[in-house]
Amino acid sequence: MLILLPPSEGKTAPARGAPLRLESLSFQPLTEPRQRMLDALVELCADPAEEARTTAARTLGLGPTQAGELDRDAGLRDAATARADRVYSGVLYEALDLPSLDAAARRRAGRWLAVTSGLFGLLRPSDRIPAYRLSGAVSLPRVGPVAGFWATHLDPVVTEVAGSGLVVDLRSSTYAGFWRPGPALRDRVATVRVLHEVGGTRKVVSHFNKATKGRLLRDLLIDGRAPGRPGDLADHLCGLGWKTEIAGSGKEGTRLDVVVTDL
Repeated sequence: MLILLPPSEGKTAPARGAPLRLESLSFQPLTEPRQRMLDALVELCADPAEEARTTAARTLGLGPTQAGELDRDAGLRDAATARADRVYSGVLYEALDLPSLDAAARRRAGRWLAVTSGLFGLLRPSDRIPAYRLSGAVSLPRVGPVAGFWATHLDPVVTEVAGSGLVVDLRSSTYAGFWRPGPALRDRVATVRVLHEVGGTRKVVSHFNKATKGRLLRDLLIDGRAPGRPGDLADHLCGLGWKTEIAGSGKEGTRLDVVVTDL
């Protein structure tokens, strides 16, 4: 089973650690495109001229109080690194709380989880990375739209890693464009949406959507079983106490709605 996660925009910068080594990261076919993306981001942020910094901040979607993010990106080649599951510190990762899992569940996380990243394309939780600022919605000079750039590189990697197993897509809409399943894989892809139901009305709530996905994923890792098809996953989640409905199939795979009443 392969479970695709979004990164978190919030990151914890490592206080110490070896500098980034692209060749040490998982998914080695992505080394060259990672280098291109890294070069483009560092070049954008390294020019100290005021006009250049203003342009870089605008490109990355940074506000006036976030100038330090430019300095961080400019120094990425020499910055300290830590495990990706320690650097990503957003809502989903807080709810998942990988460090508190037992050894067997953490081993499953290492095999099952892959994080989509604007800078690195795809990562395993154990990959050592620095804290960085690069949303999947950005368009960078030299490489163009980040999502479009990775869309040209990720399909053979995801297809190989998925093998004959199920792909569970927990990514946010910003990162969905990095990879979309082809016809051969589509019937083995389950995209998960979380709906909050109040008084018979259902709606998506972004913050709690992320937290719920983190808790749901934690339950899957603890349980340890790997369903083979989207329908099997829906049944499995129901068995773990999650109200799950098959909402239909399309080009993105089979959509599963997880319905919660408590946030």
